[in-house]
Amino acid sequence: MLSLTCRDAGFDCPEVIRGNTEEEVLQKAATHGQESHGMQQSDMTPELTGKLRSIMRQE
Repeated sequence: MLSLTCRDAGFDCPEVIRGNTEEEVLQKAATHGQESHGMQQSDMTPELTGKLRSIMRQE
């Protein structure tokens, strides 16, 4: 299982997003960003996606 901590992505937020694949974590992160941080789908740039991939951890 992979995990991503919202705080590690630069947000003041304790949310931990988990999934079995990078794509699952990224999709959940996009949904969380939209629902909790007011982000738009267009905010999920290749640069942000790359950053999120780099801070994912294997549990």
